[in-house]
Amino acid sequence: METSHTRRGRKRRRRLRPFRTLFTLLFVLAIAAGLYSVWQYNQGRELAAGEKPDSGPFSGDPIDPQYPYVENYLLLGIDDDKSGKSRSDTMILASLDKENNRVKLVSFMRDIYADIPGYQSYKLNTAYYLGGVQLTKDTISGMFGVPIHHYAVTDFDNFEKLIDIAAPGGIRIDVEKPMSEKIGVTLTQGTHDLNGKELLGYARFRADSEGDFGRVKRQQKVIAALKDEVISPSTLPRLPKLAGAATSYVETDVGGLDGLRKVLKAAASGGLELERMTIPVDGTYSFGTYSHAGSVLELDVSANREAISEFLGTPGAMKGASARLMP
Repeated sequence: METSHTRRGRKRRRRLRPFRTLFTLLFVLAIAAGLYSVWQYNQGRELAAGEKPDSGPFSGDPIDPQYPYVENYLLLGIDDDKSGKSRSDTMILASLDKENNRVKLVSFMRDIYADIPGYQSYKLNTAYYLGGVQLTKDTISGMFGVPIHHYAVTDFDNFEKLIDIAAPGGIRIDVEKPMSEKIGVTLTQGTHDLNGKELLGYARFRADSEGDFGRVKRQQKVIAALKDEVISPSTLPRLPKLAGAATSYVETDVGGLDGLRKVLKAAASGGLELERMTIPVDGTYSFGTYSHAGSVLELDVSANREAISEFLGTPGAMKGASARLMP
């Protein structure tokens, strides 16, 4: 005769069976998503094989123990003519605050008259031409007292390709005026979905009264639009392929899988806050001309160092970098 204890055990197993099925289904879906991500990542790597620029060795500053959650990245965009002697057209310090899910961007004008270690003063973008990413890092850290922990470099051809992977339908930008001179594309005024080549042309345009100041504003505008695109839910399925392509299209000291994890984490969190500033700040520069460097921006370096320190909110880190790098 069947006992009541046995009947209760069977009922309990019947009740648990749907939960086991759900657990199994979720487990299979997680494995499938992981395999899909790895496949897409490898697809991206194969697509971009052999395309990485060569910026030379790099040695970053140690993480400040007072701010262990802050990592500063030097982002460089170069116009690679395959001669090995490119200049950096785009120079941005991206400060990632992992504790507060916030990114602060400091854009440096390429015509800043800079003290380049081991050389006479030139425009800031000449540092990359003379000594690659390390000399650019040392120049910016030395002038402005900001530690730089990591770097990423891409040339403009690769930037176009990355945009087309991230946003096959284009990036929506409000083009404020007609643009065509020296950018390789023709843009009309209005709101458009720009592909990689068009977006690069928009970001590089400087043939107007604003010159390089307007160009830096557009670069920051492009970065903000890219941030919104990358963290949108519709982009999530393309992120592994984008990260895979970035391992070859972008030269960096951050490992590919580590980079993928950071991109996915930022995209999943959604509410990434982005703040921006430009160096030099208003009222801290004048225009000058030198026979060896051409037209330059001469800075009140102390005022700009203070502005960066206040913007980043890490004065201890700024002083530490100054002590290590300045004579």
